[in-house]
Amino acid sequence: MRPIIQLFGQILAPTARRFHQALDNPELTQTSVQREICDRLIKSEYGKTLGIHSVDDWQRVPIVDYDALEPCLNQKQQQISLTPEPILFYEKTSGSSGAIKWIPYTQSLRRSFNQMFCIWAHDLIVHGPKFSTGKLYPCISPQLNVADSETLQDDLDYLDGWLRWFLRPWLVMPNKLNRLHDANLFKHQLALALLEAEKLEIISIWSPSFLQVHLKYIQENQDLLRTELHNRISHHRLQLLSESNIPWMQLWPNLKLISCWDSANAADRAQGLRSQFPGVLIQGKGLLATEAPMTIPLIVAGGCVPVLDEVFFEFEDDAGFLYGLHQLNIGKEYTIILSQKGGLYRYRIGDRIRVTHYYRHTPCLEFLGRHQAVSDLVGEKLQETFVNNALTLLNLQETNFKSLMPIADPPHYILLLDSAKQTPEIIAQQLDLALSESYHYKRARSLGQLAAPQVLISSQIPEVLVSHRIRTGRIWGGIKHPILATSPISTEFLQELKLEIAQK
Repeated sequence: MRPIIQLFGQILAPTARRFHQALDNPELTQTSVQREICDRLIKSEYGKTLGIHSVDDWQRVPIVDYDALEPCLNQKQQQISLTPEPILFYEKTSGSSGAIKWIPYTQSLRRSFNQMFCIWAHDLIVHGPKFSTGKLYPCISPQLNVADSETLQDDLDYLDGWLRWFLRPWLVMPNKLNRLHDANLFKHQLALALLEAEKLEIISIWSPSFLQVHLKYIQENQDLLRTELHNRISHHRLQLLSESNIPWMQLWPNLKLISCWDSANAADRAQGLRSQFPGVLIQGKGLLATEAPMTIPLIVAGGCVPVLDEVFFEFEDDAGFLYGLHQLNIGKEYTIILSQKGGLYRYRIGDRIRVTHYYRHTPCLEFLGRHQAVSDLVGEKLQETFVNNALTLLNLQETNFKSLMPIADPPHYILLLDSAKQTPEIIAQQLDLALSESYHYKRARSLGQLAAPQVLISSQIPEVLVSHRIRTGRIWGGIKHPILATSPISTEFLQELKLEIAQK
């Protein structure tokens, strides 16, 4: 199998070589990409309505978010075409209101994702662990509780057909797993497949908690799984599966790489995987969104480099000034405005980055989180506007103080109220239903990535929170109590909060 992996690396080498050459001159590369994307804009109905005739008119293109483009992006109410290229399908994700949003995919956009994968894979083959089996589990994203076959189902759906065909023999992918709509059945079938994959070498997921949920399922259902696998795996592996604390590294002795989110709110969970899988490379995904690939983690670069030959980037600082990629300063923070080949032009995606260092004249970018007030423990992406609307539906008219706070371990939310007529248990149930209107929150709850929300009611809560924040160095007059907190609080702090409330 090793010679085949080396052959794969040789196939990918020309793409990787061109990309690394592009890193030597980011200004020239970005200018070329901008012209290519602007040519698409000029030919589209959107560009014609804006009166764009050349790249010299670029500053006349408005900087927009999803809500501004929603009439053009909604697949059922499309009014103005954003691209002259045929749309292959619409991929579903969540928008600023927490509701579903649809991103159009063209063949050119798909190739952008495909190139990102090729460059990443080449770097791993050349500079990463010495892979020998090539067995790969690519994250499968089931459409839980709904029958929806019009969206991407797994990592490989982002790739071109030839690459999917080439990788197919190496995949750990149970037949029709992506068509399951029941969360428990999905977890059970995936557990069986992973346990049968003794030669598993690579796990590619999004949120690290996704893997931890399935490891927990295996641990809690050992007897049932052993019974089903009795004649399908070796006696030695059945014995490992019977231990009180399953030795994961012995269960998958060939495992060398886990690719997942490892920045912002996913950092702690990724660190947990590093503890569970010592010696395995836990590599961050870089900055990758439904809208576009933005950065690629490269071992040789010591960080994440931008996909500068497929996406045109503009960066906004806190003062509102815009910069090109080649103008960024090390240590500075910016928010991203991107233009890609699927029809999004000067799109404010809301992601915030810091420049860590330069590699081959190109800045490496670290993802810091969302620019808007967003809480994202495991990929649920709750936003302040959506949470505020959800709390309004709870009819908490007698409540003067309310704040929804994320808790990292175990991942869940707690709603803090100063008063309420209903019991905490009833409010918590209503809150869970209201938040489940968000596609990603509902999915995370169905998979067990998020536990049920809690509710804490006490008239002392505002005072206790102020006291705590003053002790941590906050200026009293500048203390705010947001509807949605974006930084997770610890269980220790929650216990301290409950204790102080009890003592008052």
